[in-house]
Amino acid sequence: MGLPDMISPSPQARPARLTYTDGTARTVFCTAVEMPFPEGSLIVSRTDLQGVITHANQAFVEMSGYEREALIGAPQHILRHPDMPKAAFKDLWDTVSQGKKWHGYVKNLRKDGSYYWVYASVVPNVRGGVITGYTSVRRKPSRTRVAEAAALYEKCILQEAAPS
Repeated sequence: MGLPDMISPSPQARPARLTYTDGTARTVFCTAVEMPFPEGSLIVSRTDLQGVITHANQAFVEMSGYEREALIGAPQHILRHPDMPKAAFKDLWDTVSQGKKWHGYVKNLRKDGSYYWVYASVVPNVRGGVITGYTSVRRKPSRTRVAEAAALYEKCILQEAAPS
């Protein structure tokens, strides 16, 4: 499923062109506005094997800024922020596709161009010995770890952009 380009939410928003592993691409607009993670909340979603969202709890709906109907059936990468390196998602998918749990800090893009940080745990859903999909639980992240992740991700993005 292709995703539409976002409409710039404000003159201060910076555009970025994202190309996803499934070959689709879209233009997103990012602002410098961070949405704080709500105290005591957990963001929960499930996807199928291709990363298409099959379940979104209310906290996920609220934090993403999308309507539930827009999330269900959309690829999880609808939330990908351009400040996240491709290597982080490669590591995630390589890990969970082997049936292992993955943990990490992720900067997500909201529908309105703002962002929020999470500490994510992604686990494979296994039925009869076969991986049938994935469940992701996101918690409020440590601000110290967010600062460390942001610095690391910035370096990774520069490396990814460097000519080979």
